[in-house]
Amino acid sequence: MLLAVVIAKSLIELSLMFIIGRFLLGLLAGANRDHNVFWQLLDVASKPALWLTRKISPKLILDQHIPLATSSWLLIAWVLVVQLKIDICLELGVASCQ
Repeated sequence: MLLAVVIAKSLIELSLMFIIGRFLLGLLAGANRDHNVFWQLLDVASKPALWLTRKISPKLILDQHIPLATSSWLLIAWVLVVQLKIDICLELGVASCQ
């Protein structure tokens, strides 16, 4: 169970980093970001989380707001997974979680 929680936490952290990196690089690159190889790489890496958010969100939400919505639910999921990991570690003993 602990392994599954650690893997979920890692995947959530990676997705958040991809989305934040995509946002920051998009600010730096400006209008030419579509031609930037690193922005394209971050865009491809963040697509699964963005796609999932687009599928579960109502059509009322604009496409430009999907990255913000994705970051929001990923942050909430991260807090919940960290809380679950802390509970498991307290149950098993702190030594088993290091």
